[in-house]
Amino acid sequence: MKILADIQDSYNELVHKVSWPTKSELANSAVVVMFASLIIAIVIFAMDQCIDKIMHLIYGGL
Repeated sequence: MKILADIQDSYNELVHKVSWPTKSELANSAVVVMFASLIIAIVIFAMDQCIDKIMHLIYGGL
């Protein structure tokens, strides 16, 4: 059966060919992602606040 062969191939690839990160590498990557997400959120918030102020100046706080 084709499906069973695909499942076996997937299993073999995951077990023998994939290099899994260590716990410390995974923790470091998680910290990098959290800081990057925080920085992006702050930048988007700042842009939103600037656009809000500009719109209030243009439309006079309608």
